[in-house]
Amino acid sequence: MQFSPVITLIPTKRSGQAHLVAACLALLLATPALAQVAPEPRVEGEIVVSSHARHSRGDPLSGPNAATFSAAQAVDKAVLEPVAKTYERVLPTPARDGVHNVLYNLREPVIAGNFLLQHKVGKAGETVARLAINSTLGLGGLFDIARRKPFHLPHRPNGFANTMGFYGVGPGPYMFLPLLGSTTVRDLAGMVVDRASLPAMFGHALRNPAFAVPVAVLSTIDHRLVIDERIVRLRESPLDLYVATREDYLRRRRLEIAALRDGSEQPEEPRDQVKLPLE
Repeated sequence: MQFSPVITLIPTKRSGQAHLVAACLALLLATPALAQVAPEPRVEGEIVVSSHARHSRGDPLSGPNAATFSAAQAVDKAVLEPVAKTYERVLPTPARDGVHNVLYNLREPVIAGNFLLQHKVGKAGETVARLAINSTLGLGGLFDIARRKPFHLPHRPNGFANTMGFYGVGPGPYMFLPLLGSTTVRDLAGMVVDRASLPAMFGHALRNPAFAVPVAVLSTIDHRLVIDERIVRLRESPLDLYVATREDYLRRRRLEIAALRDGSEQPEEPRDQVKLPLE
């Protein structure tokens, strides 16, 4: 799983993080329905959604999920979308790209660590090289120099949820949570582990609200903007918007996990593939 776009870096107690991780993992392992040790079916192509029903075996909480989704859509239309459009209009493209690159650069250590856990040493090395190049030649990540000649090192999303999926942990029930948006039990547990590890890698600066709050706000605005085309596509879908959003998220996650298991090259994450709170 790629990182959730809203990087919540506000200080939290380590004990609280540990309890939340333990609760998520316990829920995953509680029943066969939540923890499927058998590998997920390999996905060869696009998943065609043939049902318009909100109720699904993989979505036992469809009622509260749909209610949360409707509230998130209202907030998006009233606040997030106008703010993101204003941000796009006021800030020049090079400045927006710089913000985007810095946010992605912060994720590289976690990405590299998870590639190691997945026995993908080459990709882990390339990710570390990306971090080193962009943090130095790229002026702290403002410029994605590693993507350019002669390096040709693309950004590859990864996270602990992907690592769990790689080892056969099933997704568990789909959830749509306030502030987080589309997720599953596995993906939520992975996100908690990823975010808890960031301060350990970058130091206590990430726990400082003076740094954490602006980063969280910029992350939300940036990712709302870059996912705009996908939001428009989902809203134009003949499916119920909640169903279309849920199926799109679950389809992409199946494809990502399948690519990890196959050992095939994952496509570089397009800018419109970044997960946002309203998904």
